[in-house]
Amino acid sequence: MNLFNSALGKNITLVRPAYFLISGFSGIPNVIYYYVFLLFLYIVSLLANTVVMGIICLDPNLRTPKYIAVFNLAFVDLFGSSALVPKVLDIFLFDHPYIPYNDCLTFMFFCFTCLSMQALNLVALAYDRLIAIIFPLHYQVKITHRFMFSLIASFWLFIIISVLIAAGLLTRLSFCKSVVIDSYFCDHGQIYRLACNDSTPSYVMGLLFIVLILFLPLIFILFTYLYIGYSLTKVSTVHERVKALKTCTAHLSLVAIYFLPIIITMAFMGNIHPNARIINLSLTSVFPPTLNPIIYVLQTEEIKKSMKRLFKIRVGSKIAIKK
Repeated sequence: MNLFNSALGKNITLVRPAYFLISGFSGIPNVIYYYVFLLFLYIVSLLANTVVMGIICLDPNLRTPKYIAVFNLAFVDLFGSSALVPKVLDIFLFDHPYIPYNDCLTFMFFCFTCLSMQALNLVALAYDRLIAIIFPLHYQVKITHRFMFSLIASFWLFIIISVLIAAGLLTRLSFCKSVVIDSYFCDHGQIYRLACNDSTPSYVMGLLFIVLILFLPLIFILFTYLYIGYSLTKVSTVHERVKALKTCTAHLSLVAIYFLPIIITMAFMGNIHPNARIINLSLTSVFPPTLNPIIYVLQTEEIKKSMKRLFKIRVGSKIAIKK
């Protein structure tokens, strides 16, 4: 962070508040019921993602490149929910709205890292489906364990560096007007808008984030499925088309759950009540981590078969012990 500040020069004094005040849910009637709902979603997310990660670790049949990406998605969902929901409940449910300056930037770092990684993880899964359906004979050569590990690692590196730059740019700002963040967490956009000096670099970084982490992944995924759909029209039998599309249903559901609420909220941001905006934005953060593992369990045959095998092994071992 000092590297960013040194560029300002030695004669410039930054005004940094001791704390920020998170005010997102204040003023919403009967909001206590929403906190209970958030807690319920968090518990489900915690249990469901842990189950998916455990199944992938325990079943050797699932130790494939595709399930490296699925495991990473479950890990990101689990880590992201744990970084966001308990802190949100602490802030609003237990009335601790004041968050120290450095803690706020750390909170923002973990939330943005996990939310961004979810989008890039969907890109990795889309590429996996593209190669599996369009180039099935080359799948084992193109999608290897090493390739998937490298792809996921490069996504992590890109996200971490990007969010660190965004946080570093925020440390160049002075806050001499207000310290009230009108959001449910330390939102990057809400923070730089409070600055009383030039926040253009942070504004540009925010736009780059929207393009690189939201629109480009979505465009890539849409073109991937358009290409898949076009290629499937050349398949001779309907049965083969349906079979190929079934392998994509889980991933398509994840894409819809992640991207649609964000796009709808952004499209109607100026036409909805501020309280409704806060609720909608918070739901876009907590719903995907909760529903992703449930969708994979319900819509993926490999995981359902794996659960049955593990259950039979577990029951069989208990019977053997009793005997």
